[in-house]
Amino acid sequence: MDVRHAGALILLAGGTAALLLSALGLLVLPGPYQRLHALAPATVLGVPLVCLALAVDAGPGRAAVKLLVVAALVAASGPVVTIAIGRTVHEERAAATDRAAATDQEPPA
Repeated sequence: MDVRHAGALILLAGGTAALLLSALGLLVLPGPYQRLHALAPATVLGVPLVCLALAVDAGPGRAAVKLLVVAALVAASGPVVTIAIGRTVHEERAAATDRAAATDQEPPA
């Protein structure tokens, strides 16, 4: 095993750990905001580390460049998608609360 392969395995282990911990947080945490917070590291840390590990293992060339572009796109778009989902959840809860107030019912939990 050479140094490049060992480095790729370390990066892959780190990315896989981030993805598994995010998935565990999705299963354990109760509310949508907590779940969204737990899934954010998967897009910011997990997927880019896995792509970087694959790029290191592939060596120099087109495949490595493509993997690095995918990692950069996922890392850049992850926070944007997280904010969009959080905003949508907030707007839906506010609309449900307004509807409940208009009909004199209890707002949803």
